[in-house]
Amino acid sequence: MGQKWNFQPPTYEQTVAARTLSAELDISPVLCSLLLKRGITSVAEARNFFRPKLSHLHNPFLMKDMDVAVKRLNMALGKKERILVYGDYDVDGTTAVALVYKFLQQFSSNIDYYIPDRNEEGYGISRMGVNYAYSTGVKLIIVLDCGIKAIDEIAYAKSLGIDFIVCDHHVPDEELPCAVAILNPKRADSTYPYPHLSGCGVGFKFMQAFAMDNGIPADQLYPLLDLVAVSIASDLVPIMGENRIMAYHGLKQINHSPSTGLKAIITVCGLADKEININDIIFKIGPRINASGRIRKGKVAVDLLIENNLATALDVSQQINEFNEARKELDKSMTEEANSIVEGLESFDEKRAIVIYNPDWHRGVIGIVASRLTEVYHRPAVVITCTGGVATGSARSVPGFDVYKAMESCRELLDNFGGHTYAAGFSLQVENVDAFARRFEDFVSDNILPEQMAPVIEIDAEIDFYQISRRFFNDLKKFAPHGPDNQKPVFCTYNVRDYGTSKVVGRKQEHIKLELVDNKSNTVLNGIAFGQSQQAKYIKSKQSFDICYTIEDNVYKHGEVQLQIESIHTKAVR
Repeated sequence: MGQKWNFQPPTYEQTVAARTLSAELDISPVLCSLLLKRGITSVAEARNFFRPKLSHLHNPFLMKDMDVAVKRLNMALGKKERILVYGDYDVDGTTAVALVYKFLQQFSSNIDYYIPDRNEEGYGISRMGVNYAYSTGVKLIIVLDCGIKAIDEIAYAKSLGIDFIVCDHHVPDEELPCAVAILNPKRADSTYPYPHLSGCGVGFKFMQAFAMDNGIPADQLYPLLDLVAVSIASDLVPIMGENRIMAYHGLKQINHSPSTGLKAIITVCGLADKEININDIIFKIGPRINASGRIRKGKVAVDLLIENNLATALDVSQQINEFNEARKELDKSMTEEANSIVEGLESFDEKRAIVIYNPDWHRGVIGIVASRLTEVYHRPAVVITCTGGVATGSARSVPGFDVYKAMESCRELLDNFGGHTYAAGFSLQVENVDAFARRFEDFVSDNILPEQMAPVIEIDAEIDFYQISRRFFNDLKKFAPHGPDNQKPVFCTYNVRDYGTSKVVGRKQEHIKLELVDNKSNTVLNGIAFGQSQQAKYIKSKQSFDICYTIEDNVYKHGEVQLQIESIHTKAVR
């Protein structure tokens, strides 16, 4: 049977609404049903969705404390105070630091940036970082993609005469740090219209407000949207609303005039002659930026992202590419070890979560390993290691289950924790690891639903092959950029069969190159099913089967579409 498909046929009311919108927009009712699923119900909303406009970005002063933040920044610049831009070592943090530093560098030469060392300092604001700021005469720290829980560290900085502006997007606790301003759309008292910004996105909104307050043309800021797009893709935040606008225009910037640092990464990735999309950032550009903080120092990534000399940027990109190769080797070996541990766990089939600990694992890769375990075993996974006598963990979740709430249920056992619905990080004393594992498992067992632990493909619409015209595909492409809350649409077609030319392909004969015909219209389409060669014998038997798929450009036959088959069911699943 393969993976389970989840398809909810539209109701009569939804069908009528889609047809009405179709008549107004002059596009397929099927695509209009996809718009309705995304909460887009009017022609105006649809046009804004298909053609996002920078003029539709929200007024940044709608964010709590934005006026205070801008006032404090203006004061620092006016008094020529030394400013430190401080951020997390991951893609979101390093792009945020690069963006704010690059923009403010135009208005002050007394500015520096700082990325904590993952191994020596850990996540977020460290005393070491604050001491560095104090020793270099810093009076204002702008912290990005972290800081919302740094109560003690920001209080310590205040005692040294250093002010903080916090730009974060992680879920806050009830107590907020004593910063001059806290910019976070997830604050309990926030009235900002869009709560799902990335950390770099919050930094962009701060710079947007600063520009507006000082009469700086927006055109000076918008080229930095290439960094925001990288953060949005890499941090897996929703790509709807304001994020969609920034990702859309950021991708345009990346494809037509990227910053020197990103241009160098694009070259090293082998993407120089390709139209770059969100997946290219997620799987090629983002991991290389991330590898710097995972394997060596995150500051190297910022050095690259702010570099203006292409030759220098290419050299640094090559270093980062080597970090990424080292990361991949660690990833492979640690994942193999983790799988061995999981397979040896007693009564594993009865467990609803995975918590494994190895003090020798590399701290920079545990999040990736947790993701791998979640993908394979379809349950929340936590991977823990030990650095400097303190245990550090990374958690990943399955669709629909809030791992951050699971962390909250264990908070008395943790020294620190933070994150999102699907990813969290934490630290704790080594002696608390076993108690944490039991508490985490208990919470997951009590709260996870059986369907959240099964591999499921969400189907957006059932269609017949004749509906997949070139015009349909061109309109479908306008749904990009894709990501959370706007995933690439998955379609299903029932009762298709081999046209007679399908064959197994690939170096290991693991894929199927398909030529299919549907029973209703006798329309023939090409497809590719990666890693599904076990279905070839049935397909060649000429019996009918069902497929679900995305629709892609055929890179080998320009102007034609190709189905990328996600799953094959040899018996109808309805």
